[in-house]
Amino acid sequence: MSAEGLLPLSPEEQKLLLALREIPLSRLRELMTTLIGELAEFVAEPSCAEMQADGVPCPSSDVSCDECRKLTAILEGLRGRLQAS
Repeated sequence: MSAEGLLPLSPEEQKLLLALREIPLSRLRELMTTLIGELAEFVAEPSCAEMQADGVPCPSSDVSCDECRKLTAILEGLRGRLQAS
């Protein structure tokens, strides 16, 4: 499939989608697709349970709460492991 058929996606989105489509159907692909979908939903709206000073749950991954810090550390660790392979 050509990248032109995926417009108006950004180049990064096109690259990710094309990479996903090139992976053969398997249990690993299913797990990865599920994880990426869930991760994207969380990062878009983390809704951390940690309350802010005003008593409202954290609505943004830009805020430095424990949940966002944990997820950032996990993703950075995974990226480091993949780059080391």
